[in-house]
Formats: sequence, C-alpha cells, structure tokens
Amino acid sequence: MQSARARASGPGLARLFQFGDAVGLAFASLAAGLVMPLPQAMWLGAPMLALLLLVTTSAYTMRSQERSRRRFGRLLIAALAAGGGAGTLSGLLNPAFPALGFAAWSTAAAIALCCTHLGWGAVLGHLKRQGRLTPNLIIVGGTPAAERLIRRAMRTRDVNILGIFDDRRDRVGPDIRGVPVLGKTSDLIDHRILPFADRIVITVPAKANARIAQLIQRLAPIPNPISLLLEDADDDQATQAIGRIANFDLLQLSGTRQRSGYMAAKRALDLVLSVAGLIALAPLMATVAVAIRLDSRGPIFFRQRRHGYMNEEIVVWKFRSMRVEASDFSAARQVSADDDRVTRVGRFIRKTSVDELPQIFNIISGEMSIVGPRPHAIGMLSGGAEASKLVESYAHRHRIKPGLTGWAAVNGSRGPVDTAEDVRRRVALDLEYVERQSFWMDIAIILRTAPCLLGDSQGVR
Repeated sequence: MQSARARASGPGLARLFQFGDAVGLAFASLAAGLVMPLPQAMWLGAPMLALLLLVTTSAYTMRSQERSRRRFGRLLIAALAAGGGAGTLSGLLNPAFPALGFAAWSTAAAIALCCTHLGWGAVLGHLKRQGRLTPNLIIVGGTPAAERLIRRAMRTRDVNILGIFDDRRDRVGPDIRGVPVLGKTSDLIDHRILPFADRIVITVPAKANARIAQLIQRLAPIPNPISLLLEDADDDQATQAIGRIANFDLLQLSGTRQRSGYMAAKRALDLVLSVAGLIALAPLMATVAVAIRLDSRGPIFFRQRRHGYMNEEIVVWKFRSMRVEASDFSAARQVSADDDRVTRVGRFIRKTSVDELPQIFNIISGEMSIVGPRPHAIGMLSGGAEASKLVESYAHRHRIKPGLTGWAAVNGSRGPVDTAEDVRRRVALDLEYVERQSFWMDIAIILRTAPCLLGDSQGVR
C-alpha cells in the first residue's frame, strides 16, 4: 500500500492531458492546412474552441464507469462543433473560403483527439494498476451511509476504503462488509494508517449537527482532508458521492486544496535546484565527508526518522555532527550552545547549516521539498513534553511536504525549540505558509535563506 505522497494528482493529470490535446490539435491544424489553405480563424480559433468544449463537457474527468461510446462521441462532437464554428466565422469574414475547409480540420482534429485520449486511457490504466490513482479513504461512522458507500466502492473500484472508526465499536462489530473497524474516533489521531489515507469521510445523519461539530473538533489535529457524507443519501447519491470522492470534489470541511499548476511548478523547481545544487556542491560535500571521517569515528551520515507529508515517517539524511555514542535519534534533548555532544567539525557544519545538505537526496526522491515546514523528529521533546502534543494543530504543518528551508526559518524560528512557546511560534509560522504558499513566495523564501543564515551568528543550530 502506497502513501498519500505517492498518489498521482488528478487535477495535475487533467492539465497534462489538456496540454497534450492542445499539441494534438495544433498538429491537426497543420495536417488540414497541407490539404487546403486554412484562414487564421481556423488555425487559432478552432483548437481553442475545441479545448473549451472539452473542458466544459467534463471530458477530462475520464470516469472509469463512463462508456467508451459516450466518451469518444464527446470528442467527435467537440471537433465538429469547433470546426463548424470556426469555419462559419471564416466564411463570414472571407466568402472565398472553401466550405470543405472546416470538414478537413474537423476530420484531422477528431483523429488527433481520439488518438490522444486512447493514450490518456492507457496512462490512467497503468497508474490505476500501480495504485497511484485510486484514492484511499478512511470512514468515520459505521452508519448505513457508510455501508452503502462501501458497497458502491467495491462495485465501482473507484476508491479504496482502508478502514472504519466508530465510537460505537461494540455495536458496529469487527467489520462492515469486510472493511475492518479499526477503533474509536480517538484512536484515529495517531494511527499508523493516516499517511496512507487521502481523505477522511465522516458519515453521519444529516440532522446530527452537534455530532458533526463534535467529530470535526475531535479530528482537528489530523492533517488529512476531511469530507462529509450525510447518512440520508440514497444509492444514487452514494454512487455520485464516490465519483466526487474519486475526483476529489466532495464537500470539503478541512484541509488545504492543492493547486495542480503550483504543485507541478514547485516540483519542477525542487528537481532543477536540487540536482544543480548537488552538482555544484559535490566538492564541498566530499570535503565535509572526509573531515567528518578524520575528526571522529563513526559513519559520515546521520539518519533520523521524522514526520513527512500526512504524518508519513521518512528517513532524513544529515552529515553527522555529534559523537556516535551521543547521537540522539529521538530528539529527546534539544541542542544547546557549546553542546558537549557536538564534534569539532560538527560545530562548523551546524553553524553554517552545511549538515543539512544531504537532504538534497530527500528532495530528489520526493519526500521533501526545498521550501516547507522543517521536518521534526518523531517524538521530539520540548521542555520535557512531546512537541506534537503542545499545539492541537501541530500536525497541520504536515499537510504539505517538509522543506530544507521555510517561512519559519526566514522569520527567525530556526534550530531547536526549547519551550512550548517556541513550538507554538514555529507552528503558527508553518501554518501561515501552508495557507499562503505560492510559487513566488517560495522564490522569495529561497532568496532570503542565505542572508538569514549569514546574519544569524548567535543562533543555536
């Protein structure tokens, strides 16, 4: 079972498919133009009109239950309508325009669209077989609506239901239609299944306002998006709900909405800068590795389990800066000034943040991003208390990938968090970034990172 991080983005795929169709329609215009001259309205207007028709008729949802005849019929209608509309306009502007021009374009466009959508179907089928396209759900509430949702999910295979949580476990039973009841609602907060769930679905009676509010409050610490499915939904509504869930379009109660264009640009930025940085910094990293080996016995790298996207446990890489026997894998003790556990080389690489450079490999693998909340060690203590328990919304910082640098880092919250107040400030800054994140904000944070580090000679790291 793959984590939510490994799941393909439906909106991102739709945009990719739209771009592919635009390229296909451009080649269709070129092919039709070789048969007979086409006016400018046909070259530009017809492809744009065809794409507009495809988007407005939901051609990019590509539901698995939709019949092929209807799907390809939509493509033919879009090609004919776009060719006919652009041809009519061209005829009004230029009476000498041959009437067969729109037919040539429409035929070429229909062939191009059918070919591209056959390709898209193959891509979707491959991703679905890998489990990267089918959303994983957790149901809260063992109600009749939950049972209908499970029954329809098993029939359509559009979503996977991992488990059920219900406070009435004794009455609900060990499972519902084969889906296990994993515990009470309170058990879900720290359950190990959370990193694999794309969405939490609450199934409750429509009039149970107090119950809904109570569940939302209980689930507030969870980073996963939460949606609502009312219990009085009939079978048809349940089927529609599955379709909306599969396309991530159910009534969303909590969780950030991911913008596919921004996420694609962010990933591209991560890959370009991390690969370029790895090449440029390779001599420095090799020098540091040799210095660590000569300075103290033990491995060059320090690996630590930390929280990633949706509470997923990831292994974060760093250059080792402490003596092996004093290594703190659980972050039970925060680093302090003149910490006797830190080696001579360790003091330098921690002060300059060079020890963080191996996290470039975490970025390339997709576990981290260049910009995001800094990943904290699992079970990290602050002032003798577990940091994740000090702030109710602590896990909301895991709604996005952790970063090498972030909004908190460039605003003074770097290094150890020794007190509850430090944790609250860091979480507040991280959540501010989660809500405001954008491509240009990421660029600004990257540009501010080096000056912040160089100007912070007194910081403990």
